[in-house]
Amino acid sequence: MYKKTKISKITSLVLSAVITGLFGLTAYYDSKIPDSFYVEKGKELELCGYPAVRESETVNAFAVAERVYPGTKEVSLSLFGIIPIKSVEVQCKEAPTLIASGEPFGIKLLMDGVMVINLESINSNGQKICPAKEAGIKKGDIIKYINNTPVTSNSEIQHIINESNGNEAEVIVNRSGYEFTAKLKPVYSEEKKGYFAGMWVRDSTAGIGTVTFIDKETGCFAGLGHPICDSDTGELIPISSGQAVEVEISGAVKGRTGSPGQLQGYFVSAEPIGNLNLNNSCGVFGKLSEYGSESVCGREYKMAFKQEIRIGKAHILSTVSGSEPKEYEIEIAEIESNSEKTTKNMVIHITDKELLEKTGGIVQGMSGSPIIQNGKLIGAVTHVFVDDSSSGYAIFAENMVSYLKR
Repeated sequence: MYKKTKISKITSLVLSAVITGLFGLTAYYDSKIPDSFYVEKGKELELCGYPAVRESETVNAFAVAERVYPGTKEVSLSLFGIIPIKSVEVQCKEAPTLIASGEPFGIKLLMDGVMVINLESINSNGQKICPAKEAGIKKGDIIKYINNTPVTSNSEIQHIINESNGNEAEVIVNRSGYEFTAKLKPVYSEEKKGYFAGMWVRDSTAGIGTVTFIDKETGCFAGLGHPICDSDTGELIPISSGQAVEVEISGAVKGRTGSPGQLQGYFVSAEPIGNLNLNNSCGVFGKLSEYGSESVCGREYKMAFKQEIRIGKAHILSTVSGSEPKEYEIEIAEIESNSEKTTKNMVIHITDKELLEKTGGIVQGMSGSPIIQNGKLIGAVTHVFVDDSSSGYAIFAENMVSYLKR
């Protein structure tokens, strides 16, 4: 009798632990699984990118309430077909076929306005005054207009300020997407013999990145996988216009712990190969010119939706010398499908010995290098870990494609 009671208690404890574990797993998936997915017509929703789901036979772990998606459907997911997880929206969408590039390109951007990169006090009548600060202007703000005149360079601002004779000026300022009017009263500097606003501004920037993919039909392309931000303020740079130019990579500074490396290169020609029209959280986007379109080469890949990506082996296309991309092996270590961070969807490790020898892993300039897995374009390299140059973040191709003008 005693033995039966003891066995019964053990069984109850084991059962209780199993149930607790199942509900814990359910809560985990609820937080990890996105609220919406795209699938191609006639295909099932397969959830491949989660820690407990390693293989394509997702039906063994998940029972999907509905299997055909003629339009937009609400689909119920459950664990082992028993414990409900959540309902998700599934929408039919054709995955595009794109040219995976991996070629480097030079970036020349003109800002939409000018960015305030620093403030300074002006010596005036024995006092130190910063008119810009007193007007409420901060580092990182974008100056769009002064007295209804659009400004696009430091020289234009200085001309307007110097001609003001100290009169108050109306300044239209954009701060993180919101515009407001600031009242700026310049002060006279006896030392410099002129009127000043007490702010340093930047009107353009340049750099090197990697083209992720190109739409063969339209010539539209995407690169970087993350925004171009000002080096002093860290703010995203709004662009009025930009150019993509041909680049030759001459070498690389190897990345080390605490010190990210970088590709070294030079602009081959001032002749643009395309125009840039958008700089946002998912990268830079533009369209190739006729000259640029003539040099397009590379293999076409079907794009994978986020749920098709798996933890495991993949490869990147990147150019770390010359102008021709090469294929390098990587390992996808983590997938964050439900992350609010649009550019940090995957954690990747460089495993290719040749690339590790050349660069130490991921270096600046490799951002945008396309990632291929199971014959599909799944994303692009975006960031390097400062404490481990062999590892970094990557973005889903799906996020970048949503901004491609097609």
